[in-house]
Amino acid sequence: MNGIILYQSKYGATKRYANWISEETGFDCVETKKARIEEIRKYDVIIFGGGLYASGIAGLSFLKKHINQLSGKKIIVFFVGASPYEENAFKQIVSHNMQDSLADIPCFYCRGAWDMENMSIVDRNLCKLLRKVVAKKNPEEYEIWEKALMEAGDEKCDWTDKSYIAPILNAVRQNSNFSI
Repeated sequence: MNGIILYQSKYGATKRYANWISEETGFDCVETKKARIEEIRKYDVIIFGGGLYASGIAGLSFLKKHINQLSGKKIIVFFVGASPYEENAFKQIVSHNMQDSLADIPCFYCRGAWDMENMSIVDRNLCKLLRKVVAKKNPEEYEIWEKALMEAGDEKCDWTDKSYIAPILNAVRQNSNFSI
């Protein structure tokens, strides 16, 4: 069984997870902007990873566009965000992004990083604006992502952890003769 990890990473955390998965599986690893569907169709297992931005999974459009050409393939999706894992938020993101022909694809969450200094000016300004809005709320009523946003502030935080890929690797093993 052969496989590939497709990923879209804006600030590096998703790329780090994609590389860790590649190290553990021996699968090829390619950015979505360099991926060609003709090549991707040659693989049995396709793992897609994208950063989470405003509840959207970056790069998922590649999978949506080509899903019909990937019939019969084992597809797995992971997404990376700065917030700690929270079941209800995870379910909302999955239901928002994984609709129609993507609805049955298994999804996983990996916690990423936060670095205001390296963000684009647009992302940095949006985050600052969001923090101002959240700061007006009672801290005891913060949702988990709001608490994480306020705690991170302008500090550089890296929550990436190789242990987050274990469920992804288990999903690759499941119902296949692939051993890692």
